Amino acid sequence: MAFITKDGLGIVVISWLTFFTFLILSLLFKQPILIVMTILTGIFSVFNLSFFRDPERQISDDPNVIVSPADGKVITITKVKDEVFFKTEVNRISIFLSVFNVHVNRSPISGTVEHFSYKPGAFLAAFKEDASLENEQTVIGIVDDKNRKVMFTQIAGAIARRIICHLREGFKTKKGERMGMIRYGSRVDIYFLDKEVDIKIKLNDKVKAGESILGVFK
Repeated sequence: MAFITKDGLGIVVISWLTFFTFLILSLLFKQPILIVMTILTGIFSVFNLSFFRDPERQISDDPNVIVSPADGKVITITKVKDEVFFKTEVNRISIFLSVFNVHVNRSPISGTVEHFSYKPGAFLAAFKEDASLENEQTVIGIVDDKNRKVMFTQIAGAIARRIICHLREGFKTKKGERMGMIRYGSRVDIYFLDKEVDIKIKLNDKVKAGESILGVFK
């Protein structure tokens, strides 16, 4: 059963308290502006309740499987040169999250975080190719117990202005474990070596964080 992520609980509570305050005031004073504010805050409260939902997921226990770090649509599968973690050419899968997707991010593999960095930047529309390079983002590189590497980035979009990441260098993480979120529309890119991973999804596929299999280590 879905519940609310702890990273959005405060916003959900505040929005509903605001709605009920305007509701009580509009019932007491019956002023048009109070009725309008009641409707608007009610809509926003329902939206937040949906946006910050955090459903349970079935996580594969296969140590060779790489799961999606985010819900959304696969918008790019390409090769790029990574200068941050791999220092070589890698495959990149880009996942676009609309405001209607679950925004809780999960770790794609189990392992140790060997790289974490935050990069300030622009707020281009997350579906644009330049967003991977220009937008504000966090970069997380994980190495598993077989020395296999995966890197992924949480990228802010035109609406998203807050990236939350609970991982830091030296932290241990498990595949499918909740590790943060991006508020209000965003993008997540995931990188791995072509020679190490067989890709199991295709362009325009819809994926779920922690559940959908993006690739399998060879």
